[in-house]
Amino acid sequence: MTYTKQRILDAAEELFGEHGYSATSLRHIIAEAGVNLAAIHYHFGSKQDLLDQVILRKAGPMNARRLALLDRFEEEAAPEPASVEKILEAFIAPAILIDKSPEFVKLMGRVHAEGLMPEIAQRNFQPTIDRFLSALRRALPQMTAAELAWKAHFSLGAMAHTLTVPTEIDAQAAHESPDVIVQRLVAFVSGGFRAPVTMDKQTEVNR
Repeated sequence: MTYTKQRILDAAEELFGEHGYSATSLRHIIAEAGVNLAAIHYHFGSKQDLLDQVILRKAGPMNARRLALLDRFEEEAAPEPASVEKILEAFIAPAILIDKSPEFVKLMGRVHAEGLMPEIAQRNFQPTIDRFLSALRRALPQMTAAELAWKAHFSLGAMAHTLTVPTEIDAQAAHESPDVIVQRLVAFVSGGFRAPVTMDKQTEVNR
């Protein structure tokens, strides 16, 4: 990666995280990085492409690690499917244990707050998401597609909150190691996947 491209990515990560994607213009990034507009157009096709590449700089290696772990856990479990806990560990652990700068954590919080994550995930992470959903279908063959989708949605929310919001419930919890946080989050989310859904009669009728 060239020095100029690195400066642009660093500036964009800081400004997107500090002010949000919508409120940050290419002019702001140019001024922060000390480059001209031509440099941005040379290295990035658009502001959207710049945001994608800022995220992929950290998330690309993270997703590669996720897939490698899932491959390993599935090989270890064969011919049976990998357990729900192992599938979730493969997805969660790289996200918690990755070397994250404060700027990147703030950026991801802004991305979620602005509602940009679904489209970013669809553009850049859909093959990884599909791979994990397939593994969960094999581990939970009786679960309907709709129920799996809802539980995956809730689980991603719990993980995103853990990554971007400081622990506020208990002061001691804020000092737990990343490994312990992974164990807690895997246990919590796997419990959610395994929990039966109970509905009152009126809800069932409305369905």
